[in-house]
Amino acid sequence: MPRTLDSRQTVFRRIAQRKYGEWPAYNSTPLCDRTSLAGLESDIRTVSETWFDHESHDSVKEFVCVLPLAYFRFSAHDRYAGPTRYQMDTLFRVFVLKELHGWEHETALVDYLRNRPELCEQLGFETIPDQSTLWRSWHERFTPDLRETVETAARTILIKAQNAGVAVPREPIRKLRYHGNESGESDPDDHTTLEQAEKITDHISRIVFPAFSLDRGDGCEIHENAYWDLQTYLGLRERLAANEGARSFTYESTRERTPLGHSHRENIRDLSVSGIREMYRQAVNRLLSEVAETEEFFRAGIIAIDITEADPFTGDRTGYEDEIIGTMEKTDEYAYQWATVQLVGNAVPIVLDARPVRKCESRKEIVGDLLDSAEELVHVDNVLMDREFDSQHVLEMLSQRGLSYVVPKRMQTSEKAQAKRLLQRDRNRYETDRKLHLEKNEWHETTLIYRRKENAEHDDHRQYSVFMSNCGSGHLTEYGYRWEIESGYRSIKRFMAATTSKDFGLRFFYFAFACLLYSIWRAVDLLVQVELTGGYEHSPIVTADNTLTLLKKETGIG
Repeated sequence: MPRTLDSRQTVFRRIAQRKYGEWPAYNSTPLCDRTSLAGLESDIRTVSETWFDHESHDSVKEFVCVLPLAYFRFSAHDRYAGPTRYQMDTLFRVFVLKELHGWEHETALVDYLRNRPELCEQLGFETIPDQSTLWRSWHERFTPDLRETVETAARTILIKAQNAGVAVPREPIRKLRYHGNESGESDPDDHTTLEQAEKITDHISRIVFPAFSLDRGDGCEIHENAYWDLQTYLGLRERLAANEGARSFTYESTRERTPLGHSHRENIRDLSVSGIREMYRQAVNRLLSEVAETEEFFRAGIIAIDITEADPFTGDRTGYEDEIIGTMEKTDEYAYQWATVQLVGNAVPIVLDARPVRKCESRKEIVGDLLDSAEELVHVDNVLMDREFDSQHVLEMLSQRGLSYVVPKRMQTSEKAQAKRLLQRDRNRYETDRKLHLEKNEWHETTLIYRRKENAEHDDHRQYSVFMSNCGSGHLTEYGYRWEIESGYRSIKRFMAATTSKDFGLRFFYFAFACLLYSIWRAVDLLVQVELTGGYEHSPIVTADNTLTLLKKETGIG
């Protein structure tokens, strides 16, 4: 079915109403302008994904003709100085079309155009260029960076179309093209790994960091990028606070002007929690779009929801009782708490969203909020949670959403009694249905699964763990994936800047930015593994320190 005015309006209305970012990219971030190839690639990724989701759009050829390019300034990438016969945007579309088909020579492209006069009219050709004109345009007029963007755009269009079930001219290469890996080694050495990681980190940072903005207005002397550079720098060293870090950053950065510690904190404090979360989700959405273009990224999968806490707070919390709350171990200490939702299982462990935990919020509210974010970004099948979320109302909400769950249950009197009976009978596993009371005559039906621990240190009912699941014991083995979120928290806290401030927004931003650095690390590791080995194993070959060092170099510090 061909495109129509209504179908085009529907697509761009959806793009304009997206939660996690504006379009075009150069309007929403100071890191991209109207000459930015990274911004152009981001826009093509955004538009193509939404375009092919429409039932009327089933042609990559038509998409090339309607791709919005009027806002982009090709002149910065045009090596011809004098008057020319063919416009750069028209040539860009033509070369994307050539790359979509995988033709090595311009002759095949010319033959294709000659047999399709209607297509030539849509592309804006009054006369069809000959083979030599196209060859010179590609090799002499287009800059190398623009040629690479053509290749990236075509690969993105092929993948987005294929994902939507649209017929494509050729099978897309589902890995990013980073040059310099010609050795074909299956077991790359450290030098090769770091070289590849540097290329990919540079690429990822240009995609992800533009999602953040301080909204300071025009005329500021210190470039906004310097603030994100400083925040990254604070994550390079453990327990580095803004004042001390800003002083060191002044000497190590290649920038002429860098923010002072108090200025950095003041600008961060102006950000709202909701604004931080929106920017974070936009950044992660861009990150997911990159890793989703590899076969090794699993779109459908398992997520884990959990809560972590900062170090115990020892100062006066008067006026902050709703934000500096009790610890999860129910001690007499207090701490800030943050909740996250993260990909686990076979997927690369990216933190999809993070949020603060306040005293007045229920676990159901927290889980529902994080699930909304996760389901906007990826397809969710199964949810893993700690016993912190042992609540029949939370479980009922998951079931109503059509999601499977595995959650450990606190052992009450009846569970302890059952565990004692299992111990007497020397049984390792037992399942039983249970109805959990919701309200009035409403109940949530679940299955209790008793599992005996291996090498348990106790000789009583504590040898058993009890889990609740609405999908039977077959998914119980998946609960082991949850350890990834705990190990992830250790790395995230390693990336956090130090502070003694009570400002809730500042504290949350430090945590969220650390989650972003962690997610970038894991995404870079996946892409490096795919590029060098053709596969992906959960054990990273790129370390967290490697990635932070490369980000340090990328931000102009090293």
